[in-house]
Amino acid sequence: MIAYLVLFFIGLILLITLWYYTSCPVYTFSPPNPFKGDSLYNPYMNISEKKWWKGNFQVQSRAWGGITSGRGNSNEKIEKIYSSLGYDIIATSDYQKINRFGIRKPSYIPTYEHGYGIHKTHQICLGSQKVLWRDYPFYQGLNHKQHILNCLGIQNEIIAIAHPDLRDGYLKEEMKYLSGYHLMEVFNRARTSLAHWDSALSSGYPAFLLANDDAHNVTNPYEIGRYATFVQSDTLVARHILEALKKGRAYGVRIAYKEGETLEEKKLHALRLPSLKEVSFSNDTLKIKVSPSASEFRFVGQNGVILKNVKETNFAYYVIKPSDTYIRTEISFPSQDIIFLNPIFRYQGGKITWPIRYIINRQASFIHYILWGSGGLILLFMSGLLIKKHHFRKAHENQ
Repeated sequence: MIAYLVLFFIGLILLITLWYYTSCPVYTFSPPNPFKGDSLYNPYMNISEKKWWKGNFQVQSRAWGGITSGRGNSNEKIEKIYSSLGYDIIATSDYQKINRFGIRKPSYIPTYEHGYGIHKTHQICLGSQKVLWRDYPFYQGLNHKQHILNCLGIQNEIIAIAHPDLRDGYLKEEMKYLSGYHLMEVFNRARTSLAHWDSALSSGYPAFLLANDDAHNVTNPYEIGRYATFVQSDTLVARHILEALKKGRAYGVRIAYKEGETLEEKKLHALRLPSLKEVSFSNDTLKIKVSPSASEFRFVGQNGVILKNVKETNFAYYVIKPSDTYIRTEISFPSQDIIFLNPIFRYQGGKITWPIRYIINRQASFIHYILWGSGGLILLFMSGLLIKKHHFRKAHENQ
């Protein structure tokens, strides 16, 4: 009896998965279209250096009875350790579950990590209303990835593509076509995905960054305090933080790590992190000031090409040329910490928008539904015949 229940459960999961793959639309994607326009979008306009909040939007706690990674992390432990490292925003991103710890705090952001496929094609969902259980666990092409982003967009304030370079969850080439998300987790303890970011930006998509630890064991100094996203907001109220992230009013920091570093050493280092003081324009000149003095400023443009280096200073500028579509800046410090700024990019002015870069190909979708539906019916029919044959053989043996 138990064996039949197990088989029934497995069969039900496979049937649902088959339905997911069968019902996925087929899209026609627009070709890459680099940023253009007479105006320049500067997410750091009128920043106030006194109102930067240190955040981490990826850490797992014990969930689902401990079957997922992060089983040793209690919510209280996560809050205590990250608070001691100076983090103001601590969003716990459990797998397929919205963590309700701290729900009464004004800074609480309902968050979860979506995705359970074998290739780690995951998304960080911020401002979540409910969990989406649909996914494509065995294989995901461009159509599947776009469909999931579309589904998530209905239920979440912000969608961030998680660790795209991990297990080729997202291919660099795919970032030229995907839309329907707001942020990209460019920096993560497991992977750095700068090439994916530049691919999206070079195709004209305004993806802003996240830099997260994605810690699965908060008692391990190697996993915590490695990255941070600094967000500029008047208050720590959740809706203000989310609004700032969507506008790109944030920067990422790769925090230097020393082999064998203790938690106490991390706390001391956290007090001495470099900071962003100014990002401004004067005519066509981008000006950036930091503290303390940096080892190097790198101005990066279309296709990830380094356009200018400036060394040993706390101030650098770049004259934006008519051919420049976007400029992002990397700033290295003697402490081995690195600041990564969101891009300044060309646009038509006004409010920033995220382009929709696809349409549903109805003819191709119809053919897809027919082929997959027919294949599914044949598979179910053959499975039924095998089960019937098995029962007949068992009955014959018992006579």
